[in-house]
Order: sequence, then C-alpha cells, then structure tokens
Amino acid sequence: MFTSQGPTVRELAAQALSSVERGYDLLSPKFDQTPFRTPDRMLDAVEETLAQREGSFGSGLDVCCGTGAGLGMLLRLCRGRVTGVDLSAGMLAEAARAYPDERVDLVRADARALPPGPADPYDLAVSFGAFGHFLPAERPALFSGVHAALRPGGLFAFPIGAPITPASAAWWAVTGFDAAMRVRNAVWRPPFVMYYRTFPLGGVRADLRAAGFTVETVPLDHFGRRPDGTPRWRLVLARRATGAPVGRAEDE
Repeated sequence: MFTSQGPTVRELAAQALSSVERGYDLLSPKFDQTPFRTPDRMLDAVEETLAQREGSFGSGLDVCCGTGAGLGMLLRLCRGRVTGVDLSAGMLAEAARAYPDERVDLVRADARALPPGPADPYDLAVSFGAFGHFLPAERPALFSGVHAALRPGGLFAFPIGAPITPASAAWWAVTGFDAAMRVRNAVWRPPFVMYYRTFPLGGVRADLRAAGFTVETVPLDHFGRRPDGTPRWRLVLARRATGAPVGRAEDE
C-alpha cells in the first residue's frame, strides 16, 4: 500500500498523464514507497530458487531495473559484475544511490533495443514487474535482445503469476485498470503503456522459444497454491540454447 512518504494523488495523476519515461522520472524519488516496487518476499523467493537450482553465476543483468530492487539479489547471486538497464534516468539515479557498489553498472537504454553487453556475455538476466510496459507485439524484440546479451547456456529468469478468474475481485480490478488505460491512451498523448493482462504464460512461452530459448517453469511454493493445486506463482527459466536445436522443455 502507499505510505505517507509516497506520492500524492496529484503526483500520481501527473505521472499517469506523462510518457512512460517522464512518468517514472517524476515518480522515482518516491517509487520505493509505493506498492509498485517488487516486494522483498518475491525477490527472496526468486533468489532462493535460483541459488538452489543453479548455484552462483558469473555476471548478471537486471532488465528494467527501476530503482534497483533486484540488484541486491544479483550481487549476492553473481560473482562478477552486475548491470541494471532502465529507460528512466530518474529511476537509475535512485538505483545508483541505493547501490554504490563498484561491481554495479547502470545503463540508460530502452529494453526493446538493449545496447551491446560487455565483452563477456551475461550468465543471468532477470526482470521484475516491468512486462506490463510492453505490448505483445514488442515481446519478440525484448526477448531477442535478452537472448543476444546472454552467453550460450545463460539463463533469463522472471516470476509470473497464475491466471486470475472473473470470480476474483482482482480480475475485475486489473480488467478495469487495463480498460481505463486503453481509454487514456486513445484520447491522450503521449501514451503511457502499462497493462496487467497482456503477459499470459502461453504467449510468453511461445515468444521465448521463437527467440531461441528453451523454457521451463518451476513453482514458487513460497506463495502457496490455488484450490485446484496449481501454484499461485511460477518462476520462468528461459535458457539460451548452447548450440543444439531448440526443443520442447517440460514444465514442472
């Protein structure tokens, strides 16, 4: 929830009527006091799962790093350098203040056109809470850029929630939000792209495979299971192929 140190209604309105880049520049000083920041509980669950399954990594990349919520996790998981990429200069400035570690590099760039990485490609890429800013047609460019930034065998990991149904109050909330954003973008410029229901696992899996990844998911049982026994959250593990033909990976 918002805290007393968070943005005011007027500040949120100014953000909503701006472009994505300008909106986050405006919000950045108070972003960590909003519910939009990835919760530490999610970061801890992803870190624990990656550490148990993969051990440690060489270098790491945080795609759309924002104020740096995922950078601390990468610093613990990775032995080498860690890079955060974001479109907003304001968000990167907050990340720089939060993580003055000499192993951290921060790069301002559009995730749909990632700049060339270091001479040694990354071993691990992660992303948290940013995919609503990309329309489905933009996913192939996003995933292809991450694929190019990883070494063969490198891993792209991110959490994804289970589908919600119309029987849930959350379904009506996110559907209403997405509808309001579509109306806003139809009548106001510049657009502010942020939708909650444009990143389904099936389409995401297909786009990742088309970009050259093998894909599996593992349950994040830290968040429990739904009444039908399926996990509320999964961790997507998309691995850049090592040279063999891309095949079908079974989901757990």
